[in-house]
Amino acid sequence: MTRTRTRGARRATTALAALASGALLVSLSGCGAADMTKQASPFAAAKGAKSVTLSVQSWVGAQANVAVAKYLLEHRLGYRVDTVQVDEIPAWDALSQGRVDAILEDWGHPDQEKRYVKDKKTITAGGDLGVTGHIGWFVPNYWADKHPDVTDWKNLNKYASQLRTAESGSKGQLMDGSPSYVTNDKALVKNLKLNYDVVFAGSEAAQITQIQQFAKEKKPFLSYWYEPQWLFNQVPMKEVKLPPYTAKCADKGVKDPKSIDCAYPSTPLQKYFNTDFTRTGGAAATFLKKFKWTKNDQNKVSAMIASQGLSADEAAKRWVDQNPDIWKKWLPGKK
Repeated sequence: MTRTRTRGARRATTALAALASGALLVSLSGCGAADMTKQASPFAAAKGAKSVTLSVQSWVGAQANVAVAKYLLEHRLGYRVDTVQVDEIPAWDALSQGRVDAILEDWGHPDQEKRYVKDKKTITAGGDLGVTGHIGWFVPNYWADKHPDVTDWKNLNKYASQLRTAESGSKGQLMDGSPSYVTNDKALVKNLKLNYDVVFAGSEAAQITQIQQFAKEKKPFLSYWYEPQWLFNQVPMKEVKLPPYTAKCADKGVKDPKSIDCAYPSTPLQKYFNTDFTRTGGAAATFLKKFKWTKNDQNKVSAMIASQGLSADEAAKRWVDQNPDIWKKWLPGKK
């Protein structure tokens, strides 16, 4: 998720014209996703402007990264930061084309990495975010404590009847989030011969709401979920052990995603930059390369946005005010 970085005074008129003609600019607080393979930021053509465009994915952890980066770029380095929400795969296309400058949280797309980083070289690896991501299937502690064997995938069919919903019909429900997320769940259900149906909540926010409602009523649920995620502090969950992830399974999955029959890997989350941006992005490129924090830092900002109702800028400001010893190391010239 190439252009020359010379921009000028047309920024305001360019933005107004683009908005008037229907171009979609989605802020951090927005919902939905823009197809950045077909449009650029309205600020992209502004000559001389000190600006940067960041891709922001729909999950709140990614929004937390961008919120803090945006706040510091604007308030400490004097940049105008444009943020556009875009789905996982289109973000790589947009990044390659220079329609966005950086993706701050990628969960692993080896096919896109090969195409754009290794072959075309239009995208450059930006380094480790500092956070390890892990996807899995989870059940609530209050249910797992009563039925400890539910945390082994081999026993899931035994509990399918308890997980039926109107959406899953006669099968148990495996709840997923947004249909735009790249998951292996349908393949896993089929290949492991599980009596379940994958049901999409529609978005991370909708999935959180459903999990919270289940927890309030102490109802059982089985959900695709991931770490880092602030919701674990509110609704403790245990992971269901799937067949172990192996390199062989991964290789098989790359050739045929429908053949996957093992667990998700743990993934050190990575940043990626448009290659021209790494050469001409100046202080912004240096700052974003140095941007690195922990799961706990990300969860603090995520919780402020998703649970406490703060705007992205407010959450970022609060974290920045409380953690100068961390972010000052990201500034150009600092160690």
